[in-house]
Amino acid sequence: MTEEITARAAPHAESQRQAQISMAQMGVDSAFIDRLVETFYGRIQQHETLGPVFERRLAGRWADHMEKMKGFWSAIAFKTGAYGGKPVQAHYGMDGLSEALFAQWLELFSQTLRDIAPNRETHDWFMATAERIARSLMLSLFYNPALDDPARKR
Repeated sequence: MTEEITARAAPHAESQRQAQISMAQMGVDSAFIDRLVETFYGRIQQHETLGPVFERRLAGRWADHMEKMKGFWSAIAFKTGAYGGKPVQAHYGMDGLSEALFAQWLELFSQTLRDIAPNRETHDWFMATAERIARSLMLSLFYNPALDDPARKR
């Protein structure tokens, strides 16, 4: 049993090692993740449309949210598997959340990366990741398969 567990853990450890090397080559470390999250969510709080939506959900809990997002982005960048949250459930039922806000969120995230990322490669990696996450969230929160029914399109 112990050999089986060790055998399964080896590919994960190698994946983590490769992620750490890749991130280091792009200039990404835990300090960068902290700066990204703090800068981005500072801007969210000031944003005229995103700010109120987030504030309604996070009033009095911003510090906890920032720590959770630092853990989230660290787990993704470094493939640690350490994030155990449930993003879909966390966003479900947010007062004022709409598909249109995701484009604004992505634009603000991109602008933050343009301002603080050490290079274009870092910007592009984080944006590609954020876009996949946004697509997944939008499908989970807003997709209605009935709208794709061919019978409705006639």
